[in-house]
Amino acid sequence: MGMGGGKGGGGRTTMSEINVTPMVDVMLVLLIIFMVTAPLIQQGVKVNLPETKATPVEATEKKVVLSIDAGKKVYIGDAEVPLEELETKLAANAKAQADKEVYLHADRDVPYGVVVEVMAAAQRAGIKNVGMITDPSTGNKASNSAKTPTAGGGKGKSKEAKR
Repeated sequence: MGMGGGKGGGGRTTMSEINVTPMVDVMLVLLIIFMVTAPLIQQGVKVNLPETKATPVEATEKKVVLSIDAGKKVYIGDAEVPLEELETKLAANAKAQADKEVYLHADRDVPYGVVVEVMAAAQRAGIKNVGMITDPSTGNKASNSAKTPTAGGGKGKSKEAKR
């Protein structure tokens, strides 16, 4: 490395360009990781959904999903929450408070009173919109092939997809 001693030079100069190759490598690895793990996150709680003849609605972004299974257990996403604590958990949930919207994913065998209690807790927590997730009806050919959310606003799957 030659240190030229020109007039008034001083010798060393700084490199003003940033090497972005390592950053691009890291970003590509992160992209692959998120692409692989994203489908695993969306699974949720297994419930036996009621069927409807509603038309499918496209879900453009991920929303907070409240699930009630046949044992009357309530979940926010995959995390079980006692019904007494549901209001405080929803009030503390940043995504639910920002959207003011949740989807209710209740088993068909859950008593109506439990569903109403969950909806009331969501309302007390400041949630203005509650979408109902249902399965498309098996009598409608258009709904059988649909794997998109139904008019209730959730992630419906046809009965044929479960067989």
